[in-house]
Amino acid sequence: MKDNKPFTQNNNKKHYLYSIIERGEGNNLDFKFEISDASKIARSLAAFANTNGGKLLVGVKDNGVIAGVRSEEEFYMIQAAAEMYSKPKIFFQTKSWNINGKNVLEIDIPKSKNIPHYAPDDQKKWKAWVRVNDQNIMANDIIHEIWNLSKTTKGIFLDYDKKESILLEYLTNNHSIDLDNYCKIAVISKQIAVKILGKLVVLKIIQHKLTENGSLFMIHKNFDLQIYKNNL
Repeated sequence: MKDNKPFTQNNNKKHYLYSIIERGEGNNLDFKFEISDASKIARSLAAFANTNGGKLLVGVKDNGVIAGVRSEEEFYMIQAAAEMYSKPKIFFQTKSWNINGKNVLEIDIPKSKNIPHYAPDDQKKWKAWVRVNDQNIMANDIIHEIWNLSKTTKGIFLDYDKKESILLEYLTNNHSIDLDNYCKIAVISKQIAVKILGKLVVLKIIQHKLTENGSLFMIHKNFDLQIYKNNL
């Protein structure tokens, strides 16, 4: 992918942004009235890159009103966020749209193949971020375990013993479970639980859903516990 470059002006398709703005902020869309802190905007870039990609609209208020950007400095702040305040560097594509005399920067961040990307928190410590609804939150231990296992070149070996059996039997009778409750019913440490859950997610035996309050786990839609038992 080519390096990040300054935006080019595009005055066509004036109605294009309106259809995007009407969707409101969410997993793949964030509005920014202005860019004043490169380290903070780096969190949004990292969160999109680490999750499913997304779009940042600069010059748009939280309520969707187009205010316009102040100057081309907005772009260079984003460039600094992507290159100086992100580890590793984040690539993005930029367009500038002029609507009724107001410029809006459209920043597209694809899902990265080089996960995880880190950006500073309020204490200037480098953290990995993910996107949940309209929030950027720090990746938890489960997410890091899933990332690590997904990148391994070795096979993933899974014992199906009491710890796994308790979890899967529970999930056949309940919609979901969180980390703390799994530790409680299986009587295991969080460290052991994280490793088991990570393996089961990567092997598509269970599904992982990240919420603003933490991680939830449920049986994968394509997994049949009885067939799995019969093949053991």
